Order: sequence, then C-alpha cells, then structure tokens
Amino acid sequence: MIDKPSAFFSPARIAQDREELTARLERLAPEEGVHATAWPSLSLFRADSTGVPTCAMYGPGLGLALQGAKQILLGQQTFLHEPASYLVTAVDVPVSSQVVRASAEEPCLCLTFRLDAQRIRELLPEVPPQRATMTSASGLSVSPLDGGLLDPLLRLARLLEAPRDLAVLGPLIERELLYRLLTGEQGSRLAQIATSGSQSHQISRAIDWLREHYDEPLRIDELAMRVNMSASSLHHHFRAITAMSPLQYQKQLRLQEARRLLLADQCDVATAAHRVGYESPSQFSREYSRNFGAPPLRDVARLRMVDAESVA
Repeated sequence: MIDKPSAFFSPARIAQDREELTARLERLAPEEGVHATAWPSLSLFRADSTGVPTCAMYGPGLGLALQGAKQILLGQQTFLHEPASYLVTAVDVPVSSQVVRASAEEPCLCLTFRLDAQRIRELLPEVPPQRATMTSASGLSVSPLDGGLLDPLLRLARLLEAPRDLAVLGPLIERELLYRLLTGEQGSRLAQIATSGSQSHQISRAIDWLREHYDEPLRIDELAMRVNMSASSLHHHFRAITAMSPLQYQKQLRLQEARRLLLADQCDVATAAHRVGYESPSQFSREYSRNFGAPPLRDVARLRMVDAESVA
C-alpha cells in the first residue's frame, strides 16, 4: 500500500478521477436500480429520474455519490448525499431515502462499499493515533470527499473489468480503502463502533440482537443486561446513534420486514403482521399507514406499479 497523503491530490486530479469514476459507473450500471459487481462488497445504484421517499435499512458502509443527489432522513436528521461528499453508515439504521436530483441526461449515480467490522478491528492496531474528530455519535454522517479516499475506489472500479487482477489486487485495495477511512474525518466513529467495550460497540451489539429477534417482545432491562449497560444508558446512547429508541427501532424492523413479505406475495396482511410480532392486525395496519403513508395493500399496489413503470 503506497502512502499518498490527501494533500497529494490536487483539485484538478480529484475532478479528473471523479469524472473517470462517473463514466465507469454509468457504463457498469446501464439501467436503473441496484447492481451487484464482481467485488462482493461493492454495489452500484442508478436512477434516471427523481423519486418518492422510500424506507430502507442502511447497513455499515461507505456511500459515494458521483452524479445527482439523494436526500436521506434518519429520525429528525436530514442528510444530502451529493457529489464531493461521502457518506458513512457505522451501524444498521432504518432511513427514508429519496432521489432528489436525477434525469435521463444526468442520472443519479452512486456506489456503496459494504464495511466489515472484523476487518476494521484487524486494521486498528496499524492505524496511527489521531485526535477524535467526531461531531456527533450518529450512526450516519456525511463528510467532504478527498483524493485519498477517491483514489482506491477508482482503482477498484478499474479492476472490475479485469477479473484476474481483481482477485489478487482487490484485497490490497480494500485494505487501503479501510485505512483511508480510519485515518479520515470519520475514522474515530468507525473505530469506536469496532472497539470492544466501547459504548458505541455495546449499542452495535444491541442492534445486532434486535435485528435477530425483532419479532419477539422487547424488554429493555433484559436487552441492557445483554450488552452490559444500564437501561438509561442504553436509551441515551441508542438514540444518539440511531436517532430513535430501541422500541422505535424494533418497530421499523418489523414494518420493513412485513412490507418485504407483502411485496413478495408470501402472505396476507394478517399473517404478515403475526410473523413480524404484532398481536393485533389493526394496530399493525395503523402503524404501517403512519410509517409508509398508506395502508398495507394500497402501499404494496403502489410499489408494484412503480416497479412495473420503471421496467417498462
């Protein structure tokens, strides 16, 4: 791994690299939607027009917008994901995402690099000590893009068209990319999440448990005990990172899973409600409507119509 400080990359060089990466993404993602790539951690997104807010679960990852823009809502926090910035999600967070700038001539183009906490932990001992630069404990944040981060992403994108080279060089570039993240503006945030014993890591463990047991009754005292925190501390730090309480987080998990089941046509509304942990179908329908803006069947019909129109 060659050490190139961010200052090495002039504004002209950064603009040139962004232009090349944008062109490669447009070629690799010729149609709208999410596209997997030959490197499992890397996926691409394209939208040719603006859209409506869509609820989604953002996992730990690095997001880079090359063209167009998305607006992302986490709790009461609003983030604009646009070129010249990068987004880092440190833990699983339920968000509302909307493409707010896109056209057929200039589609919204983004890439996402999935982050592996274990690989981050393995790299931490080799990262130079740095002063904490976090402005908040939020699980999602946006920072200005620098050349040190853009460079390995561009080189990885180039290797997507050279499979034999990708197998050998991909792991080295991924390691460099993680190093750049850890030594950048959001490095302290990622280090805290990955460090065993830290409050951020304890909240990450609580999130993992909720994702695995979202359909079970939630007892805050028991969850706090599982992650070795007091109930009040769990509430405070959980809200700081996810912008919601553990109960609100569980509700988001339940509603999004129910929506997935209904879209897949795997069951009716009452069965979906029961599968995700609701005892009352009427309560489920009320909360579904508040969250997604329409009752379950009407919402699913609208989503299917949007999908059909995008395919057409």
